[in-house]
Amino acid sequence: MTNILIALVAILIIATLVQITRVSELLSELKNQDVNKVTDKDNKTQGVLMLVVGTGFMVFVLWQLVAWNHLLLPPASSVHGAQIDSLMQVSMGLILVLFFILTPMLFFFATKYRGRKNNTAYFFSHNNKLEVIWTVVPTIVLTGLIIYGLKTWDITMNADTTNATVIEVYGKQFQWTARMAGEDNLLGKSNYRGVTSKNALGIDMEDENAADDKLAREVHLVVNQPVLLKFRSQDVIHSAFLPHFRVQMNCVPGLSTKFAFTPTQTTTEMKEQEGQDFEYILLCNKICGAAHYNMQMKFVVETQEEYDTWIATKITLKEKLLTQK
Repeated sequence: MTNILIALVAILIIATLVQITRVSELLSELKNQDVNKVTDKDNKTQGVLMLVVGTGFMVFVLWQLVAWNHLLLPPASSVHGAQIDSLMQVSMGLILVLFFILTPMLFFFATKYRGRKNNTAYFFSHNNKLEVIWTVVPTIVLTGLIIYGLKTWDITMNADTTNATVIEVYGKQFQWTARMAGEDNLLGKSNYRGVTSKNALGIDMEDENAADDKLAREVHLVVNQPVLLKFRSQDVIHSAFLPHFRVQMNCVPGLSTKFAFTPTQTTTEMKEQEGQDFEYILLCNKICGAAHYNMQMKFVVETQEEYDTWIATKITLKEKLLTQK
């Protein structure tokens, strides 16, 4: 109901402004004035309005930064995520500094150099010093930022996976399934041609490495221990997105993609910081169909002891196969 009232008020305000404009035009016709002729008074009015709008805009931006800051993601809960956050802060810092310098100048100059009847434009052809300054300085700053970004990208995408726990995340419309490697830390082979009603992931059960793999509808990770996530998709392109870990990777049919990271905060610690309703959630960041919103899977970060207790409750694919027989 509130939204309807807001819409009605907005419509009435617009209608009122239209009528005021129309009345102004009629008065101008009665006074034999050309409404399309721009006068010094019009330019002054527009200049003052530019200052008012510009000031209001800057105040609104500052208010957004303060009032909406709590809606941003908390600090990253992964090793590489902290570096990505630092890169983001540097980039946004540069953007905001330039924004708060250049935007007030834009509105100020629009007012100061507004049109006046007796004013003529100053012809300014060229200045080598200015050309060098606004070409070289941005080049140096952006080069530094690009190098910083490439270094962060290299660290993020080329993580050491020597001792990482291997987990496969399989996406299909509209759910995720996790497959944990067994004690050998090797996933069994899989092929989309092997997908059946009883073998939804197309796992090759003749591969000896597949026998001790385990399936789950949620993923448990050990804090401060590296994990290698391998992604596959059964049908369309999905995008595995773990925002609190700063992890995102496309899941492409026919391909296997991967992303390695090390979680640094347990779910319990995050609940203490963000509230008891907090959960690490795997989302799909592609609009993959009508039930796209259903593609969520819980990730739990815990201690080694808690993980060992949980994984012991999961049966292997070999045991599952024997049970089905």
